[in-house]
Amino acid sequence: MKKELKEVSKNCYILSSGKDKVDIHVYLNRQLFEEFVEDEALNQLYNASLLPGVVSPIIGMPDIHTGYGLPIGGVMATDYEVGVVSAGAVGMDINCGVRLITSKIPAEEINKSILTKLLKAISKRVPLGVGKSSELKVLKKPNLEGIAYEGVEHYIKKGFGRIADLDRIEDHGCIKGANLSAVPNSALKRTDQLATIGGGNHFIEIGRIGSVFDEELASKWGLNKQHIYVMIHTGSRGFGHQICCDYSTIMWENSDKNKTRAPQKGLACAPISSRDGQNYLQAMACAANYAFTNRQIITHFVREAFVEVIKKPEADLGLDLLYDVAHNIAKKEKYNKWLLVHRKGATRALPAGHEDNPACYRETGHPAIIPGSMGTGSYVVIGTPEIEKTFCSVNHGAGRVMSRKQARSEFTREGLLNQMGHVVVIAKDIKSLLDEAPLAYKDIDNVVYTLVEAGLTKPIVKLKPMGVLKGEGNEA
Repeated sequence: MKKELKEVSKNCYILSSGKDKVDIHVYLNRQLFEEFVEDEALNQLYNASLLPGVVSPIIGMPDIHTGYGLPIGGVMATDYEVGVVSAGAVGMDINCGVRLITSKIPAEEINKSILTKLLKAISKRVPLGVGKSSELKVLKKPNLEGIAYEGVEHYIKKGFGRIADLDRIEDHGCIKGANLSAVPNSALKRTDQLATIGGGNHFIEIGRIGSVFDEELASKWGLNKQHIYVMIHTGSRGFGHQICCDYSTIMWENSDKNKTRAPQKGLACAPISSRDGQNYLQAMACAANYAFTNRQIITHFVREAFVEVIKKPEADLGLDLLYDVAHNIAKKEKYNKWLLVHRKGATRALPAGHEDNPACYRETGHPAIIPGSMGTGSYVVIGTPEIEKTFCSVNHGAGRVMSRKQARSEFTREGLLNQMGHVVVIAKDIKSLLDEAPLAYKDIDNVVYTLVEAGLTKPIVKLKPMGVLKGEGNEA
């Protein structure tokens, strides 16, 4: 299908689906286009364009690669009145997201020994790896009603963080409309992973602010050059994964009754207004709020670890939340009319003046945080007014160029360490991270500047990793 892509504007390619004038837009720069070999990802976008009530265009981000149903790096909007919702088009790890914490700590004060102590102090508080649970009973058996209906605020009231954090989280850390009765029992049994990272591409990273592209905005946001930051990437863990699996099955089995037969099970869907559709959205909100809360509690433990190791009061260290953005989510948003925007491996980047921005970012647009691989740089960007072309969406990371199986077969422990350079990695077994090697991912500069050159985003800073915590195993 790649040969059918036609470049119509800078870094934007179009593939016509042939159905109801729903076009497919794929954003790639010249190098990414030449290296692109995933016809299956394009076919998944094509299949998504055939679903009822889809609004043009279906979008592939620069980090696009084949996923379950909708590709990772895929954006699909459906008409809220007559369209569908698809659990697979949201993704397995509901609200897998990223938050960035700024600091007042000069990077030159953090040598390798202190960095290692910090990472180990965090790992003592935050379990790493698939299936792990916190040792704290209050987290292993969390208050699900508090999480579902209050979100992050519920645990802030219990001492896990600052009330000021709420203004720096998408939806203030609580998506409305959650309903625990819509959550399958099988998912309720997997709620013991609060305050954990998990495996796969999830991480906690300590790094330094590298390049600054907008001095005024970076300074305003506390992104001071050569100071360190902390980035946290994790989601709703087994809880969200189970909700996606169960509702994909429900939607597939009921597709004839709902008259929403999809081309493949990964895109199984139901009318938004149907019982299946509403139940899924209510369960999805529960998982999304669990993910926000997960990252919030981890933030609290990160702050504790810094105070312990550096031996300064938290106020002297800063450690302020810049923003927390969600991936793998479906949200009701208005673009002339109400739509349900599915972002799978994509994140929102509302531009300046958008009414859905938090008050503190109304004038500038909120930060969109785009991590690279664990050995390369990451970016903070903002959306320009042109970002509405993608339903205010940007890529969520670098995107894989190698399957996990291929990476494990091609790379060695020594090769991985060479790719990591001076970045300190804390993991029980380095060999278990071969599938996360930097060379298994696209070049983050190419990916980010694809949208910059297309006029959709503006870079604020580039981040440089110093050390990273990774969990073993893939999410399931």
